Amino acid sequence: MFSVMENNRMPGPTLADYQKARERVAEVADITPMQTSRFLAEILGSPVFLKCENLQRTGSFKIRGAYNRLAGLTDEEKARGVVAASAGNHAQGVAFAARELGIKSTIFMPVGVPLPKLQATRHYGAEVILRGHTVDEPLRAAARFAEDTGAVLIHPFDHFDVVAGQGTLALEVFDQVPQVDTVIVPIGGGGLISGVAGAIKQRAREDGRNVRVIGVQAANAAAYPPSLEKDEIVEITTTPTIADGIAVSKPGEINFPMVRDLVDEVITVSDDQTAYALLVLLERAKLVVEPAGAVGVAAILAGKIAPSGNTVVLLSGGNIDPMMMERIISHGLSASERYLRLRIPLPDRPGQLARISGIVAEASANVVEVLHSRHNNKVQFSQVQLELHIETRGPEHAEAVLARLRDEGFDPQVDF
Repeated sequence: MFSVMENNRMPGPTLADYQKARERVAEVADITPMQTSRFLAEILGSPVFLKCENLQRTGSFKIRGAYNRLAGLTDEEKARGVVAASAGNHAQGVAFAARELGIKSTIFMPVGVPLPKLQATRHYGAEVILRGHTVDEPLRAAARFAEDTGAVLIHPFDHFDVVAGQGTLALEVFDQVPQVDTVIVPIGGGGLISGVAGAIKQRAREDGRNVRVIGVQAANAAAYPPSLEKDEIVEITTTPTIADGIAVSKPGEINFPMVRDLVDEVITVSDDQTAYALLVLLERAKLVVEPAGAVGVAAILAGKIAPSGNTVVLLSGGNIDPMMMERIISHGLSASERYLRLRIPLPDRPGQLARISGIVAEASANVVEVLHSRHNNKVQFSQVQLELHIETRGPEHAEAVLARLRDEGFDPQVDF
């Protein structure tokens, strides 16, 4: 499907713009690996390739758009310095690009930003100012700073040069998988997917064919579906999501018409589905990916993508705090029913805990943690409550363990 503008031209940068941006971006960005995934291919029913931007310098694709934007500044603009606001990837991309180009950079970040992202941004030479507790507050502070000092505000997605820089990723995809049929892209404000869609569809047109582009948003921060439905930019109220890198309340002014005209489908995934995707990428592909970068894989695992030939999934970033990773792994295990927390009321008499443990062991499950409490108003006076955390091999095994407990007369209640 091609939605074109007058003169049969697609919206946004031209293919020549993307190719020029590629020459610039090549000065600093790596050509990241393209891996195959037999596991995901079996689930989807067609070949699946993983474009590993999680292995990019600074840990994400953001370096592409940031460098292309900063490299295009005039000497006078460079002398004024740049300012940006971000909770992580954009901050690191701008700080790195500014260092490479000899430009002073100031980055506003929220107070609760993960320590590794804060340290990395400072390491790249930026002056970091912590402000507020959400991304919106640093954005406002950065805009005021630009007005007061004359520094150039570097938007994370809503700029022509940023879009062109992100689109260089699509040209790499086409080189690495020339017969690509579908590309799956995470969406926040839309900078990455608008650039990818614009570049890859124009490149495919040269060969007389089309490439399907599918966008994926976190369900708790999905501004594109209502905007596309109303054919205008709609601002939503986001709710907390583990995919904080794409938690944006409204599409970009430049990005929205490009997504509307060039992207074939936009879908959403839940946090549980995303957590499971991170677990799969760790176990099957040996890749560390941040939640925002894993939503495309989540969409495949959730059965939300129809198979259509060679499918490339963009793993857009790998910057994840180790403490957050630990929590998400636990959440992913729970989402895949490989980790269960059970509450079991028991008669208050000796031997009951040993009996439960024996049943779980006979069912080949593993006890991780046990809490045995008499102080619970949800059980009778003559009972205690056992909270049992167990590992299983998946949904069928989990159900088998529960069935064994019920067959022995117990009433296990699953918390997660």
